[in-house]
Amino acid sequence: MKILVGLGNPGAQYRFTRHNIGFRIIDRFALQITGSKIKWKKKFLAQILDYTYNAQDLILVKPQTYMNLSGRAVKEITDYYHINNSQLLIIHDDFYLPLGRIRIRKKGSAGGHHGLESIISSLKSEEIPRMRIGIRNDSQLEHLDYPDFVLSHFLPEEEQMVEDIIIRAVAAVEDILNSGLEFAMRKYNRVDNQ
Repeated sequence: MKILVGLGNPGAQYRFTRHNIGFRIIDRFALQITGSKIKWKKKFLAQILDYTYNAQDLILVKPQTYMNLSGRAVKEITDYYHINNSQLLIIHDDFYLPLGRIRIRKKGSAGGHHGLESIISSLKSEEIPRMRIGIRNDSQLEHLDYPDFVLSHFLPEEEQMVEDIIIRAVAAVEDILNSGLEFAMRKYNRVDNQ
């Protein structure tokens, strides 16, 4: 069993913010693998979707606790299913990566990301696989501080790049599931693949 967690904030007002790219990727992956209208269930302080993908049991998760408390939902799910951290994949925005970059890691610190920080604290480990999605746009940072920036919407001229990121991130999730984390890290962490 694998648990794929996209991070974001619940509520329509946050749907297209930079902080919610994890939700958008998990939504697109769900749509791609099911090919139909998705019925998310409310459970474990999250919206979840159970699905069998290429003979693997998957649980797709969108915590509904708000970003800073994401660990509460992840902890409930991992405890219930007796999942170890290596069976998780956390998909989240990364302020420090430029828009368009994908970075896949087996472990590491939260790097200032409060959602990931909450998960690390709840699971008491930094050894949690994650996919970091670059959202940084330096021209916007001239006008906004960090909290306002991550809660801002992507600019209209950025949306095509965001669409490309989502497509590549979904492909990366499929590669992780089909070929493993190491394969995906070699393929997507290269700068020339961005």
